[in-house]
Amino acid sequence: MLAKRIIPCLDVRAGKVTKGVQFLANVDVGDPVAMARYYYEEGADELVFYDITASNERRGIMIDVVRAVAREIFIPFSVGGGLRTLEDMRAVLLAGAEKVSIDSGAVRNPALIAEGARAFGSQCIVLSMQVKRTGNPNCASGCEVIIDGGRTPTGRDALEWACEGERLGAGELCINSIDRDGTKLGYDLEITRSISARVSIPVIASGGAGEPKHLLAAFTSGLADAAIVASIVHYGEYPIPQLKRYLRDNGVEIREAVSLERSAP
Repeated sequence: MLAKRIIPCLDVRAGKVTKGVQFLANVDVGDPVAMARYYYEEGADELVFYDITASNERRGIMIDVVRAVAREIFIPFSVGGGLRTLEDMRAVLLAGAEKVSIDSGAVRNPALIAEGARAFGSQCIVLSMQVKRTGNPNCASGCEVIIDGGRTPTGRDALEWACEGERLGAGELCINSIDRDGTKLGYDLEITRSISARVSIPVIASGGAGEPKHLLAAFTSGLADAAIVASIVHYGEYPIPQLKRYLRDNGVEIREAVSLERSAP
């Protein structure tokens, strides 16, 4: 069995890490480069960096921040926000990311998933999905895919889109619940479990972590392979080593959390 992963999320707006609730009322919480280095040293398994306004503003990602973060960490690093072409993906990977996270651009142009997988390998392509319980009768799973930073409903069913993403070549899925985002009420286990049970690629639960038991539920009831955390680590409520100890004590296979320091050049 593969070890489960804890992935701190750096939502970046105007060069600062920010955090909101249900994609609204964001407040700045720190510098992305310093926070990335801190989480790396705390034992994070991966990091994800989202330029959260790039898609809605129809602009490219802040590539200089990506480069600066990549220089500070030596764990897998996924980057998303405003990626619409192969050239956008290539620029992010050349800047130091191991994976690209595509979302709004993939919904508008699903062929982007297949093109990216062919060019860079499926292992580099993360299909990130913002999902919300909108009551749309055409969404049998109960969740609709929303794009542009939670602003634009698509009419797409989350489960159907997840399956299509796998078929097109995505190597991983990130299921970000808008309803749970920033609430600290726990992940949306129902949609996470539904998607995890239907696909054969790794699924990341995102949105709602408020305490260690929420991660345990994501890995057990939700069948997730990884869990994104933000508020609970950004505000120092549950450091990553503490989360890992709790999960290990409750029977979850998890990597050791070891403080990592680079040697001087």
